[in-house]
Amino acid sequence: MAALLDGKTAVVTGAASGNGRAIARRFATAGADVVIADLQAEDRMGGDPTHEVIEGETDARAAFVECDVTDRDDLGAAVSRAEEFGGLDAMVNNAGIVGPQKPLTEVGYEGYRQLMDANLDGVYFGTQIAAAAMIDRGEGGSIINMSSVAGLEGTAGITPYSAAKGGVRLFTYAAAADLGPEGIRVNAIHPGAIETAMTTEGSPVFGTEQEEQMSAVTPLRRLGQPEDVANVVLFLASELSDFVTAESIAIDGGLVNTA
Repeated sequence: MAALLDGKTAVVTGAASGNGRAIARRFATAGADVVIADLQAEDRMGGDPTHEVIEGETDARAAFVECDVTDRDDLGAAVSRAEEFGGLDAMVNNAGIVGPQKPLTEVGYEGYRQLMDANLDGVYFGTQIAAAAMIDRGEGGSIINMSSVAGLEGTAGITPYSAAKGGVRLFTYAAAADLGPEGIRVNAIHPGAIETAMTTEGSPVFGTEQEEQMSAVTPLRRLGQPEDVANVVLFLASELSDFVTAESIAIDGGLVNTA
């Protein structure tokens, strides 16, 4: 896998921590230069900033850009930074939040809007801005959008999250249809329970009874790690998936399709 992305440049949003951090590091080990686009450089679970880790562990170049994905100018700045490394080849719209976790009738407009801005609008405009840069460059590219298993099935208690992630899935298909003639592939991934700050601190699953219950009904009898997500994203960013677009890939140990 060492040379799968040799000579490529990627932007990964939300790459300071969790899945985004693992994706950025996997890209770098595969030869890509990486722009880390996040609200903060520090890893939310501790450790050195992702761009420093990449430059310490690999021969890849890495840069941090402060980026709020609800701000189109910030997204544009992150994509523009990729030009310093030779131009954008892969865009991973990973950043997102869980948002309100309460019954539908109790979700306020502010909480709903904040979640949609981050999880759906951020992906939409991240895709739009990345695609424009790729078209200008004329060498195609790969865009990977972060959805969730909640974008494949309805889940009580997180209705705005499910709505946003379902929107990401269908938007990805539409974008793939639009951008395919330009040689740009667009795919969505749908992680299940992955061990990140979101599932250990924000909405605890790992280290709780729920982890044991979910593992017991998951065909592979375990929940996921960020590296499980990173491996799939590496495939979608590389030429190994050159004829793959408008697809959704669940990364959940088989739970959704067997529950």
